Amino acid sequence: MPNRLQHETSPYLLQHKDNPVDWYPWGEEALRQAQTQNKPILLSVGYSACHWCHVMEHESFEHEPTAQLMNDYFISIKVDREERPDVDDIYMQAVQAMSGHGGWPMTVFLMPDGRPFYGGTYYPREPRYGMPAFQQILTGVHDAWTQRHHEVEQQAGSLTETLDRSILGIGGLASDINAELLDAAVAIIRQNFDTMHGGFGGAPKFPQPMNLEFALRAYARTGEPETLQMVTHTLAKMARGGIYDQVGGGFARYSVDAVWLVPHFEKMLYDNAQLSRVYLHAWQVTGNPFFKRIAEEIYDYVLREMTAPEGGFYSATDADSEGVEGKFFVWSMAEVEAMLGDDLAHVAVEYFGMTERGNFEGHNILFVPNDDEVVAKRLRMSVDDLHQALTQIKDKLFAARTHRIHPGLDDKILTAWNGLMLASLAEA
Repeated sequence: MPNRLQHETSPYLLQHKDNPVDWYPWGEEALRQAQTQNKPILLSVGYSACHWCHVMEHESFEHEPTAQLMNDYFISIKVDREERPDVDDIYMQAVQAMSGHGGWPMTVFLMPDGRPFYGGTYYPREPRYGMPAFQQILTGVHDAWTQRHHEVEQQAGSLTETLDRSILGIGGLASDINAELLDAAVAIIRQNFDTMHGGFGGAPKFPQPMNLEFALRAYARTGEPETLQMVTHTLAKMARGGIYDQVGGGFARYSVDAVWLVPHFEKMLYDNAQLSRVYLHAWQVTGNPFFKRIAEEIYDYVLREMTAPEGGFYSATDADSEGVEGKFFVWSMAEVEAMLGDDLAHVAVEYFGMTERGNFEGHNILFVPNDDEVVAKRLRMSVDDLHQALTQIKDKLFAARTHRIHPGLDDKILTAWNGLMLASLAEA
């Protein structure tokens, strides 16, 4: 029997309408019920394209015994972070303050008045990955609520005070924006730069387009070649990695490794809007046609697959299809050989680094491990002939892929994200 989410419009909330959990949407009714019943609130925040959100739903929210604990002990609220970024931001700060990290799905336990006192992200059904089982979390929080309520109150009060200071900016020092401050920011970015693989930090690795855009502008101001090299090296590595859809264009949200090979396969409008603009600007600064091509491929992808008939751009496409992460995007050697024939398959295997064993659960995520000149030399062909063959290969693989079951589409049209995309297109 559908729960209260059946009346919502968010694709993410509607995905949970048939859960045995007595979900409430965020609102006055849920808060009133928590206060009336004197129950803590279990707040679960995610988004429709999130792979681990799907995993937690399948493991826990569709699991009758777990759902019963949630219904008995808590008022459970489900929030789409893309629909309520304000709610997401406040409680993400709380989770980061408590655990030192954040992410989605986000799981936060609140006082009936909304003050957080405990939280985390994904919890498995059974203990693994060094994490307790979700049922253990539920019973532990319930025990604390009923047996050590004063400690829960103290934790909520302390955490809320910390959040208030952070949100209001209390305790920080205000500074004028000047050249010294900008140079210091560039220095911090440079410290985190991965000189081998590009990008910033380690796994999981996110594209961070605003850092790249800032570095490009810093280069325009200072002319320092090291600053430009951070950008161009990162953009080249990302576009040749598995995080980039080598067949259909567009970037996945992030890479689970530090080398941009294995992504979580969801594609977000805001990422592709910002990255298209960075690649466009990199082409304008360097004149490198490779960056222009990637920008054009992102635009083609968005206009083809993320554009609503009545106007506007959709929010995201899912990581999963047929319940399997990445199934739409990966290839076996046998599939490629059957579709392309011997000659083109030989080029595809060499260019995209394919093997019989694969690099992702027995299949291949397509990536470009070597420069075009190196591949052309190995194949004893000219670079122009290689590019002509690649055009045929990508066209054939794209056509074959259209017959697969597509990942789910989050068809929300969000003003802010549309603004990012329109700004990029306006410059193109």
